[in-house]
Amino acid sequence: MKKRVILIVLDSAGIGALPDAAEFGDEGTNTIGNIYHARGLQVPNMYRLGLANIEGSTIPPQCETVEGAYGRLAEKTKAKDTTSGHWEMAGLSLEVPFRTYPKGFPPHIVEEFERRIGRKVLGNCVASGTEIIQRLGDEHVRTGRPILYTSADSVFQVAAHEEVIPLDELYRICQIARDMLHGEDLVGRVIARPFLGANGSYQRTENRRDYAVEPIKDTILDALHAAGLETVGVGKIEDIFCKRGLTTIDHTRNNRTGTEAAQRYIESGRGSFVFVNLVDFDSLYGHRNDVEGYARALETFDAALPRMLDALREGDMLMITADHGCDPTTPGTDHTREYIPLLVAGAKVRRGHNLGTRSSFADIAATVYEYLTGGQWREGSSFLKEIRED
Repeated sequence: MKKRVILIVLDSAGIGALPDAAEFGDEGTNTIGNIYHARGLQVPNMYRLGLANIEGSTIPPQCETVEGAYGRLAEKTKAKDTTSGHWEMAGLSLEVPFRTYPKGFPPHIVEEFERRIGRKVLGNCVASGTEIIQRLGDEHVRTGRPILYTSADSVFQVAAHEEVIPLDELYRICQIARDMLHGEDLVGRVIARPFLGANGSYQRTENRRDYAVEPIKDTILDALHAAGLETVGVGKIEDIFCKRGLTTIDHTRNNRTGTEAAQRYIESGRGSFVFVNLVDFDSLYGHRNDVEGYARALETFDAALPRMLDALREGDMLMITADHGCDPTTPGTDHTREYIPLLVAGAKVRRGHNLGTRSSFADIAATVYEYLTGGQWREGSSFLKEIRED
C-alpha cells in the first residue's frame, strides 16, 4: 500500500483570532466564522469533515455525524504572512519573524533600488494592491515609473502595467529587489504585480510572480525529497519554498486550476506528498473585503470535495488547512493573526476525532513526516497515532 498525503491550503481561511491577535490589531477576527455570520456559508462537505465542530469556529454544528478528524492550529512564529505560515506547516518555524515596513521603505532601500533598475518609483507606502493601481495607475502609464508598495506583511510589491513595463522587465526588476533585500533589510517576499486596463480602471492579471527567500533550514520537503519520495508543489508552493525539495512543480494560477490539479494527482496516484495552495481566497477576496466572493469561493471548493474524497486510495490522507487569516468582514485589507483549521480525511482516518487546539502549524509537518517515513521531525508534535484507525 502506497502512502500519500495531499495537503490543500485554502490561502487565508483562518478560523478565529489567536490569543495575541490584539498585538497585530486583529482582535475579534475569524475569517470563516465571520463570513458565516455575515452571509451564511453552504459548505456541507467540509461540515461533514468537522469544520463547524472546530473549537472557536462560532459556527453551530451542522451535522450529527462527523466523518473526518478536525482541529485548529496556532502559529508559533510571531507573524501572519504566507511564507512563515507555509514554512511552519512544513516544519520550520522562525524565532525572529521577517521584517515589516509599516511606514514604507526607508530612503536607503528605495534609492538603491531606483539606482539599480534605472527608474524612479511611485508610491512607497502601505496600500491595498487593487486600490493603489487605481490611484497611481494613470501616473504610472504616463511616466513609466513602477508602483512600489507594501502591507502589514513582510512584502516588497512592485506593480506595473504589462504594456508599459513588459513582464520580463518587471520580473527582472523584482529579482533585483530580491537580491538587495537581505541582512538587516530582509523581506519575506518580493512580489511582481502586473496589471492591465486604462483610465483609472485597472485590473490585476494572473501573471503575478513571488520571489521568496530560501528556507533557512530544511523543511520536510527537503527531507522527503532526500528520502527518494516524490514531492509535488501546486500553485505558488514553488515560489514560497524557492523550488527547494520539490520533484514536480505545477504552477497553477487560480483556485480552479489548482483544484483541478489536486484532483489529477489524487486520481493518478502520483506523488507521495502533494502540497497545494489555492490563492484566490486571499488575493481576490480577503484583501478586497469581498465577503460574498470569499463565501462563493469556499462553496465552489466544497462542491469539488466529493470527487476528491471518492478518488482517495487506501493509503491516501487528505488534509485541508490554511496559512493565516484575511477576514473580509473587517475594515482592514491585510492578513489577520488567526488559528488555522485542520480537516483530515482518508480510509484509515478515525472519524469524528477532535484534535483540539494544537500549539504549532508544525504539527502538520510532524504528522506528514511520520506517516510517510516512520521518522520523527525536529519540530511539532505528530497527531498520527490519534487519527489512525489501524
